[in-house]
Amino acid sequence: MAHAEFDKFVDTIARLRGPAGCPWNRAQTHASLGDYLIEEAYEAVDAIESGDPGHIREELGDVLLQVVLQSQVAADAGEFDIDDVCAGIDAKMIRRHPHVFGDWDASNANEVAELWEQVKLSEKKAAPRDAHLLDDVPTHFPALLQAQKISRRAAAAGFEWDTLDGVWEKVAEERAELEVAYADAPKTPDGKVLPKDPGAYESAPAEVDPRVAAVEMEFGDLLFALVNVARKMGVDAESALRASNAKFRRRFSAVEDQARAEGRTVEELSLDQMDAYWNRAKEAE
Repeated sequence: MAHAEFDKFVDTIARLRGPAGCPWNRAQTHASLGDYLIEEAYEAVDAIESGDPGHIREELGDVLLQVVLQSQVAADAGEFDIDDVCAGIDAKMIRRHPHVFGDWDASNANEVAELWEQVKLSEKKAAPRDAHLLDDVPTHFPALLQAQKISRRAAAAGFEWDTLDGVWEKVAEERAELEVAYADAPKTPDGKVLPKDPGAYESAPAEVDPRVAAVEMEFGDLLFALVNVARKMGVDAESALRASNAKFRRRFSAVEDQARAEGRTVEELSLDQMDAYWNRAKEAE
């Protein structure tokens, strides 16, 4: 199947980067385009969750723009071109789907995800001896997504609990350690630990108290343990949290709407009133 529109688009981007093209496009580098790529990816996810096909198509086009433009920047520098990008990802998809292009077995999506990590692990074994399994998990990923990637990679290497109950025991252990650290940390009158940044509160110590850092670290360990619970259950933690965020936004907006219908703002409601409006919004879904 020919893709004439794709080839036409590649030519358009090449022209924009050409001598008689757009000054802005000619000035771009891999680094300068990085933030745009992240932004467009998030906007594409928002479009997908909206369920509007036209919006999805538009935002996927913006993501494709970033891929083709980055490839043209590389082509202009003699590094690689869009054909190299396509060939590389095609080879990777074939290599990482041996259940389709080879003789491996995978009967459901969770088994495919596990197989994907096993194949990547085998690729790492061919890497230089001083390479580490987690080196290619980007540190600039959002923390939850990074935790999922790290967790899956470690599990594929055998660093894994035998049962889900074992992961829940780890959650309980991390919660207990968090509670100990919190009890030991200096706090504001309303129970918040003093910030790590000196001067954020008048009562903050002149130097960062290591007990405050310990609370943050232990809380992170608890979150990481819960990410492992999700993975063990076959739940995508990122998608689950996005869904919860959307649900909270929807219900809180309904609380605001109910308050406005009575001529009040949400700030004027008591907690009991907000709870009552929240339950109405929940029941209406």
